[in-house]
Amino acid sequence: MSQFALLGKRRFAPFFWTQALGAFNDNAFRNALVMLVAFQMGLDDRTVSLYANLAPALFILPFFLFSATAGQLAEKYEKSRIIRYVKLFEIGAMLLAAFGFYTHHTALQLLVLFMMGLHSTTFGPIKYAILPQALQPDELVGGNGLIETGTQLAMLIGMIAGSALMRISGAGTLLAGALTIAVAVAGYLASRRIPPAPATAPALKFNWNPFSETARVLGITRQDRAVFNAVLGISWFWFFGTVLIAQLPNYTRLNLGGNDSVFILVLTLFSIGTGIGALLCERMSARRVEVGLVPLGAFGLTAFGIDLFLARPGLAPTHGLDWLAFLQASGSWRIALDLTLIGTFAGFYVVPLFAYIQSRTPRERLSRVIAGNNILNALLICCASGFGLGLGLLGFGVPQIFLATAVLNALVAAYIFTLVPEFVMRFITWVLVNTLYRVRADGAQNIPPEGPVLLVCNHVSYMDPLLLMANLRRPARFVMYYKIFRIPLLSFVFRTARAIPIAGQKEDPAVLQQAYDAIDAALAAGEVVCIFPEGALTTDGAIASFRPGLEKILARRPVPVVPMALRGLWGSVWSRRDSMLHRSRLPRRFRARVELVVDGPMAAEQAIAAVLERRVRELRGELA
Repeated sequence: MSQFALLGKRRFAPFFWTQALGAFNDNAFRNALVMLVAFQMGLDDRTVSLYANLAPALFILPFFLFSATAGQLAEKYEKSRIIRYVKLFEIGAMLLAAFGFYTHHTALQLLVLFMMGLHSTTFGPIKYAILPQALQPDELVGGNGLIETGTQLAMLIGMIAGSALMRISGAGTLLAGALTIAVAVAGYLASRRIPPAPATAPALKFNWNPFSETARVLGITRQDRAVFNAVLGISWFWFFGTVLIAQLPNYTRLNLGGNDSVFILVLTLFSIGTGIGALLCERMSARRVEVGLVPLGAFGLTAFGIDLFLARPGLAPTHGLDWLAFLQASGSWRIALDLTLIGTFAGFYVVPLFAYIQSRTPRERLSRVIAGNNILNALLICCASGFGLGLGLLGFGVPQIFLATAVLNALVAAYIFTLVPEFVMRFITWVLVNTLYRVRADGAQNIPPEGPVLLVCNHVSYMDPLLLMANLRRPARFVMYYKIFRIPLLSFVFRTARAIPIAGQKEDPAVLQQAYDAIDAALAAGEVVCIFPEGALTTDGAIASFRPGLEKILARRPVPVVPMALRGLWGSVWSRRDSMLHRSRLPRRFRARVELVVDGPMAAEQAIAAVLERRVRELRGELA
């Protein structure tokens, strides 16, 4: 099923439209306020500057003060009910905003800005915590991609609408107020269609102290090191994006020589690029949570951020261009492409991180982890504002700020990937598997979503563990021949994936016993372990007899067993059909079509070697 089919499902569509309408209203109001203060109230430059710097601070302040409280609300109470209360609050805020627009009451509008920040703070933990309750695991990446795309487009349209309405002479304030009220009402009506999402921690003891709860939420966020570093990655994305977007008005005016229509074009390109990247994540990850896309996204942000500097390092040769004249000017298409691709790789970067957090965090803590994420995001957004201002005071031009941010992105990404080598491991696996094979997985949903499982599979090529790793929906510990485990480059992947090296009894009995102990410990911890019971690669394409070692594993730790079969690998790269001399040449079957067939789980007492061997033969069929 395509991810777009979710837009026709009640379990997703009402929430999607509620989120999109809220993002639209947030940006329509803020841009209408900017137009009012900067161009229509006759204020001096100093006062305008004061309001321009005060406004973001007021919007971001609730994230620091109330994110932890919002995380508790989202876990202790039913989520759709909270959403409806939040949307009613938005209607009240927009009624105040409309009055403020009409009366030009700036202080009231700043209060509304704080209220909208509170609205976003409360909605944030629900926004990402509700998706794992509403979607199937294989829909999580697609659902996040749709949410990210819808949010980006709604923000863009809201910015354009808010600015455009306020420019209508004599009626702008009334129209802007009417629009934001109408959209808030539409958001509330959409929220009433959201199906119930039960509380994940109804017994949670509520802590009303925002400071102690913030400290506790940040502690919860740090409990899982991999999840916490994914949170840091998302927060860095907000740093990068804040620096970029904050510089775009001056970049448009000084370096592109454009008017406000060029500014809208630049925002449009970035937003569309982000939406494209977010939507492509599902296809590129084959509907799995694939954090291997994160290093790809980080690389793209740096590469095209640097190229954006190189495309126009100085001031524009011509000024006063509209969007069409800008596109017709020399070098403009390169800049447009850079901005679009920065957005695209931003989508590759952030969507898998959100899906990773949702899939790895227990449901009863997810809302509070998202709240912790929002607190750190707010902190990095503030740091980004200071970073841009600081570089500007040091004499950096906008292109130089872009260059510094792109280089810093590479350093931060390298640091995060050093802390969580799983990201790089998954990237290497994703590149190798998608370069060498075209894989179709059938029955992957048969693997139990939690608890210990023993997977058994036929063994055709040296790439089998990588191929399975890239297509299983749960992380698996692979048991592999210790000499394969030590292959250069791939050993990094296998070590990071915590593969278990094994040797024959005659080769190294100590390694063999250590392998049995490690397998038992992994199963005892509720993990997935995958073994190749033939004990060696096939030399003729046929399945060899299964060795009794798997029965020894199950006698020690009875767990469900899932038979699997790889089909179509014989004769592909790194199978034993060719000699090593032939494998050093161009492969006969590059980009081989491969199938992974997964059967339903079998009880441990039924899973004897002969039975499993027969079942794997049936699953593989005639296609070796």
